[in-house]
Amino acid sequence: MSKAKRSIALSRRVRRWLVEYWRSFSFVGLVFATLFFAASVTPSLLPRHYVTQGLLSGFSIAAGYALGVLLVWIYRFFELPHAPQKLQRIAKVATVIVVALCFVGGIRQMTFWQNSIRELMEMPSLQTADPYRTSAIAIVFAAVLVALTRMFIDSSVFAANQLNRFLPRRIAVTLGTILVTVIVWVVANGVVIRGLVNFADGVFLKADALIEEDIDHPSDAMACGSEESLVDWDSIGRQGKAFLVQGPSADEIGEFLDRDVPQPIRVYVGMRSAETPQQRAELALQELIRVGGFDRSVLVVATPTGTGWLDPSAVDTLEFIHGGDCAIVSTQYSYLPSWTTILVDPKRSIVSADALFDVIYRYWTDLPADDRPRLYLQGLSLGALGSEVCADMYTIFEDPIQGAVWSGPPFPSQRWNEIVRDRQPDSPAWLPVYRDSRLVRFTAAKNALNPSRPWGAMRNVYIQHASDPMIWFSPNLAWHRPDWLTEPRGPDVSPFLRWFPVVTFLQVAFDMPMATSVPIGYGHNYAPSAYIDAWTSVTEPAQWNDDLSRQLKEKFKAKGTPKP
Repeated sequence: MSKAKRSIALSRRVRRWLVEYWRSFSFVGLVFATLFFAASVTPSLLPRHYVTQGLLSGFSIAAGYALGVLLVWIYRFFELPHAPQKLQRIAKVATVIVVALCFVGGIRQMTFWQNSIRELMEMPSLQTADPYRTSAIAIVFAAVLVALTRMFIDSSVFAANQLNRFLPRRIAVTLGTILVTVIVWVVANGVVIRGLVNFADGVFLKADALIEEDIDHPSDAMACGSEESLVDWDSIGRQGKAFLVQGPSADEIGEFLDRDVPQPIRVYVGMRSAETPQQRAELALQELIRVGGFDRSVLVVATPTGTGWLDPSAVDTLEFIHGGDCAIVSTQYSYLPSWTTILVDPKRSIVSADALFDVIYRYWTDLPADDRPRLYLQGLSLGALGSEVCADMYTIFEDPIQGAVWSGPPFPSQRWNEIVRDRQPDSPAWLPVYRDSRLVRFTAAKNALNPSRPWGAMRNVYIQHASDPMIWFSPNLAWHRPDWLTEPRGPDVSPFLRWFPVVTFLQVAFDMPMATSVPIGYGHNYAPSAYIDAWTSVTEPAQWNDDLSRQLKEKFKAKGTPKP
């Protein structure tokens, strides 16, 4: 056979295979897949790039197709009656028309829906959301996911057929499916996922060890990381070094307040500074004692984000508000971004925060009550998850600390979940009112802390945005409409956002890695102004007034705030 004839024969076989492969798809499955695609391009909490949207829509198509196939299987399993052929044809035509309209409508509205979010977040409008590129990426990605699923099913059938030589059919099918599932799980979780996590951990470890050109070794003997310090400078890590040396100086704070102020104290222990969380906590305590942290008026035990980052919006503002008469201590527990650490090992922050708070608190309680700093907690994101549980109820009753400022508490935060669930029924989930507001209050980009309400002995403030996916993601989004979508919805949430089973879960899941990609004051980016309001309300600083708050907000707004 000539080369040309072989080529023609091959092309015919490929076309025949493609036709047969297409015919193997379920009509109902394709209907659900198309509807899920149309739902996936509606707005979620954050604006999306067309590549992200394409991958999200691909997942949605695959999920919709799987749901459609499952419904058909259930229908056939119960041997329900079939409609007459003529009625089936009419129903198919009508369904195709409706589904096609939904698909076209979704494509046409994509840009409008994306701009509805961008407008709320003060971002420039898009000329186009690239719907055709999105569709192409979605279809290709969905095809890959469906093909992988079919490979899994075919492997299960093959295993069942082999086992059926020795076992009854139903037992063979059950064991075959379990066997293939276990193999896939071990390979995916034990090899692929763990390999990717280890690779990411290694990459972020190397990044953490980098010394930025603009970060100089501290020369002051009383600074953490100096030659006289108990904490070796090279062991601290990139984020810790930035925290230690890039904060406001006493001169800068003094110039703002028009008076002499002490240099703020900062202590940071990196993951490479000691082996275990307990050892890092003990080292942090000894360094804090060495530099005189317990001689200040305010002491903050801060838990960083997954990468070890402490938000300058949170820590710098505190030092201005208290005129440098404060100390902040923190220990690192991870190199990975918070959203990754939450999925891989969310307990890291809890273990680290527990260890640090425990050693600091034990030393603090041994000091005379009238001659010790006021003690506060602070944490952003995964830091809030660990920080909010480190001070237990016995601590509160025995010798209470003075309060806390937490921002962007992630969805696994149990204490935060309990407070939001038990809020006053007339308050929204994104800005709840808890009991009489004496213990816990909530605020957002716009100050919602009512100064006329009396505080209790402890003052705790949560800062959260209605558009923060790190807060609002939850597995039950797949089947339950969330409270944060009830009216009135948050001011930074698109009015066109609607809840769809499964799809909304995927949308918010894809929003999480992009949570800091939006302007400050939205998503997972918390503004200095919100921290200024929170710290002022929680710590009630002396020699402070509303005019100074306004000036400090303007100063930080003009300065801008770096992202991690």
